[in-house]
Amino acid sequence: MPNASKSTPTGAISKPAVPFEEALKKLESIVEGMESGDLPLESLLAKYEEGVRLAKICQDKLGEAELKIQQLEKDAAGEMTLKPLSAGNE
Repeated sequence: MPNASKSTPTGAISKPAVPFEEALKKLESIVEGMESGDLPLESLLAKYEEGVRLAKICQDKLGEAELKIQQLEKDAAGEMTLKPLSAGNE
């Protein structure tokens, strides 16, 4: 069964969940390394690709946090509750 090893379709995201703080630290480290000017072109390209991937992870996590914050609302008792996301609220 040649397709048994593929658990996700080709276009699906199959990256492991990386905490925001870890992704940001790695991204900062990559930027510092690239700014040093000591890396050969091939390494710079690999670091750039990894940096783009990490930046996307950070953007996604920030977007998720923003959505959760926007969904918070006070209920009748004055307590903050998470409002369910409706399909028309985008």
